Amino acid sequence: MSTKLFVGSLPWSINDQALEEAFQKFGTVVSAKVVMDRATGRSKGFGFVEMGDPSEAEEAMKSLNNSNLNGRNIVVNEAKPRS
Repeated sequence: MSTKLFVGSLPWSINDQALEEAFQKFGTVVSAKVVMDRATGRSKGFGFVEMGDPSEAEEAMKSLNNSNLNGRNIVVNEAKPRS
C-alpha cells in the first residue's frame, strides 16, 4: 500500500524530477508531481509525492519536513483525501 505526501513551500524552480530525487533517498517513489498553474504554466509552490512503503514515507516526512530544498524550507505532511 502506498502513502501520498503533500509537499508545500516548494521553490518556484523545482520540477517533478527534482522533487522525486529529493525523496528517492528514503525509498521507492511511485510518483512525484509539482502542481502547475494552468494559466501561467508556473509552479503553484506545492506538490505531491507517492511512496511505495508507508514506513519509507514516514521516514521521508520526518526527515524532510522543515528542511531546506533549493533555498526554501519545505513542509511535508501526509496528504488528506479529496472531499
